[in-house]
Amino acid sequence: MMLCTCNDSGASTCSPAGSAGVGERRRARTWPGLPAGLLASTLLGALLALVPAALPAAGYPCLVEPHVVVELSTAVEGVLDSVEVQKGDFVQAGEVVARLESAIEQAMVAQAEARADMRSTVRAREVSLARNQEKHERAVKLSSQKFVSPDELDELASAVELARLELEAEREQQRLAELELARSRALLEQRVLRSPIDGVVVRRFLNPGEFAQAQPILRIAQLDPLNVEAVLPGAVHGQVTAGMPARVLLHGAQGQVIDAEVTIVEQVIDAASGTFGVRVEVANPDHGIPAGLECTLELEGVGEAGG
Repeated sequence: MMLCTCNDSGASTCSPAGSAGVGERRRARTWPGLPAGLLASTLLGALLALVPAALPAAGYPCLVEPHVVVELSTAVEGVLDSVEVQKGDFVQAGEVVARLESAIEQAMVAQAEARADMRSTVRAREVSLARNQEKHERAVKLSSQKFVSPDELDELASAVELARLELEAEREQQRLAELELARSRALLEQRVLRSPIDGVVVRRFLNPGEFAQAQPILRIAQLDPLNVEAVLPGAVHGQVTAGMPARVLLHGAQGQVIDAEVTIVEQVIDAASGTFGVRVEVANPDHGIPAGLECTLELEGVGEAGG
């Protein structure tokens, strides 16, 4: 049996099968007329062409918004006595930002404090009870010697019980006075407006001297963190999950690229537009990023790049 091989120049040679070496048997497996290096490169290119390319990060239009916006109003009606902040001022949660006129409420607090501090009646009842108890104890000792009649002993016992009840009544009045003081202070506190969040004053609706009723007095926006809101096509809904990484590209002069993660994925697709909302939170501790910026939200491996 003859074994024929082909060299790189295309010439073929034949030799008995038993006389072929290992190298010749390996060369017998090469493609006739094609160099071995070129063949390997061609096969590698073909294999790489079969491997699917990774999906690019899809970009979707988005908008940077405050985390929370509060329109601060009052629980009671009244004339504004003062507004402590201006538009653009930063405030902290619990900080006083406005006050209503409260002269009557302050007087009520002062009156309630005086009543709550009136303890002379309680002390008088305590003394009366102690005195009646002493009389009763002496009468009990004397009754054994027949110096006090049973009727007198009963009267003294009744006096002790009456003094005890009067003392308890005064203590109850004292507790009611303390509750009235707490109520008066709460009414006064209602006329003091405090910011519920850390944020910036966006708008001031009323000024001192104006009547505050059912309308807002201040608008305050929380800027740390910021919400990045985007609307995505419903076709990619199953590809977006809370916690997945995201990149936010700020437009305009900012030009920043921020790494973040998805926090909210709406579970209801709008039937009219075929879209759903996605929210990403971006930390903004130094308030360097203003709300209201347009941006692009990139989600790796989600659909195709959006417009």
